[in-house]
Amino acid sequence: MADTLNQFHSEEAALRQVALGRLKKQSDFWLHLMIYLMVNGFLVVIWAMTGVPFFWPVFPIFGWGIGVAANAWDVFLRHEPTEAQLQREMARLRAMDSAA
Repeated sequence: MADTLNQFHSEEAALRQVALGRLKKQSDFWLHLMIYLMVNGFLVVIWAMTGVPFFWPVFPIFGWGIGVAANAWDVFLRHEPTEAQLQREMARLRAMDSAA
């Protein structure tokens, strides 16, 4: 009984760590998005005030936007590996290690 209880607490602690990590990544993403919008908004205002006909802020908007999109994918769309995937990778690494 005590063994089962210890395993439960261990699994809960591991799940808590995963949840904390995910929440931190989400918080970091929203900060990244806010800074992206503020800086690029400021660049658009500078462009509008200078009267330059070519919309040069497109370069930082597009370039940095790729990074924001990659960050969003990492935070919201990428899935953690399954136990089966972990076991297959561990077996592959063991096989490589024993072959060396």
